[in-house]
Order: sequence, then structure tokens, then C-alpha cells
Amino acid sequence: MPYVSGLRSSYALIGGLVHFGRMLDKIRLHASGRLPADYHANLGGGFDARACLFLGITYAALRTPTLAGGSDEEILAWCHTQGGPRTDAEKEIWNRFMMKIGWRDDRTPVLHRRIAEFGLGGLPIETIFDLNDFDEGRDPVTRRAWELKPARAILIMGVAGSGKTTVGRALARTLGWRLVDADDFHPAANVAKMRSGAPLTDEDRGPWLAALRAEIDRGLATDESLVVACSALKDRYRTLLIGDPSRITIVHLTGEPSLLRARLAARSGHFMNPGLLDSQLADLEVPAGALTGDIALSPRDLVSSICTALSS
Repeated sequence: MPYVSGLRSSYALIGGLVHFGRMLDKIRLHASGRLPADYHANLGGGFDARACLFLGITYAALRTPTLAGGSDEEILAWCHTQGGPRTDAEKEIWNRFMMKIGWRDDRTPVLHRRIAEFGLGGLPIETIFDLNDFDEGRDPVTRRAWELKPARAILIMGVAGSGKTTVGRALARTLGWRLVDADDFHPAANVAKMRSGAPLTDEDRGPWLAALRAEIDRGLATDESLVVACSALKDRYRTLLIGDPSRITIVHLTGEPSLLRARLAARSGHFMNPGLLDSQLADLEVPAGALTGDIALSPRDLVSSICTALSS
């Protein structure tokens, strides 16, 4: 199946549980008309049904708080009020069971048939989770998704035109993580100011950075790994964004000013005035110890190099 924006991997953890976030994504996407038809027949069945049984709720009941706009953690808390909380030991057993469906069990023939049907032969697919990830364009083997490491964030930073959102979106898709684009957190006044060609002051950036930090903290607190695309030009901005440095990796996208200018000149529909590039280059404080990505590379090659560095 094609990549579906907003649909997480089953490996993605929410509240220490696999698949739960993906189940909520499908409910939301289906209600908004953005879930491809191939997914419709299995809504509420298969892994969804297993997840609801484990949580002691019904799929029909789960739709109500999900479509009411509740956050993932609020919905999981609601599940606990309905079916009772699950211990860490119960979650571990559940996760290990779910992740291994298709490996040496009664679903193995189904797995092998679907691998052939989907044209995925030759890939290191051992479970249904693996199959779904590869089918949707993610690579669970490269990121060793089954290890279920504690949630972390990758901060993709750089000046305008460096490709933060493009690379961040591709990396989030590969990892099965959620993309947080800092541009979406700017208040209207900041957007208007940048559109006019006026650089932001630290006073302008304060509420923006605070809102972004709150979103990062919220994700990590609920076991959700994130890719964050943000300029984060100065050390003090990064300090405001990063609560626990051990859980956040910085990737700095760099390139020749001539390439940056060419990209900005070709870009349309973005509020960032190309004339602000010089002020951003002047403000930039290169982060110590960050991974570096050359923007002359394709987004695919940049994502590959980032994943390799993260797994080493």
C-alpha cells in the first residue's frame, strides 16, 4: 500500500503499548476521508480487535473519545477507566506477542502469501508488523524497531532553505515517527512579520519555542518518538527546546549559501521571506556534537546517512 500521511507504524509506542497509536490514526483518517479504501475492511478487526480486547474496551466505544479530539494519552487514560489499567509486565507480554505475530505461528502462511502478493520478496520480513512497515515505505530492520527503545526525538535544524521539513518528513516516514514542524507553531503575528521580510526578535520567538518545547515534552512523556523540524539557530534556542539532552539528537543541515538562495528563490507558498536568509546565517551558532547533513545530497541519501549514524 502507498505511504499514508498521519498513519504511524504499529511499532510506535503510546503509553508503552504497540499498535495503539496506529489504531487511533486509522480511526481519525477514516473519519476525515483520508484513509485509503484498502484499509477499510479491517477497521476494528485484526490487530485493532486484539488491542481493544487487551484494553477491555470495544472498538465502537473507542471511536467516541478519539473523534471528539482527545489526545493519544487522554484516550489511553479513558481506556484505563473503562477496562482497568495495565501493568508494565502486562504491557511487555502484550508487546512481545503482537510484534511476533507471523513468526513461526499459524499466521506464517498468511505472511508469506502477502509478501508475494505485495511484491516484497527478498526483504527481511519476519512478522506482520514488518510486512506493514515495508509495505508502507518504512524500514523496521534498519531502525531495529522491535527493540522498543525509550522514546526519543531527532531535531532537524538549519537555516531557511536547508530542507528541514522535507528531510524531516522523509525521516519520520522511514522511522515511523511523528513529524513536528516548528512552522506550524508560529503565532499569526510571527508569520506576518516574516512574510514582510522582518526578522523575528527573541521576544517574538519566546512563545513559539515554549509551545514547541511543550509538544516535544508531551510526546516523550507518552512514549512517542518524534522528528522535529526547527531552525533552532542559537544555542539558547536549543536549550529552551531540549529538556533531556540524552533523549534528543541534533542533526544540522548545512550547505553553500548559493544553494540555499537558489532553493528559496524557487520556493512558493511559504511565509518565509527569502531576504531573511542573510540574517539567519549571521545568527547561526553551529551546535557542538551534532550530526551534520550536506544539503547537496538527496533527501533519501540524507535520511540513509542519519539512520546509519543513529544505529551505530
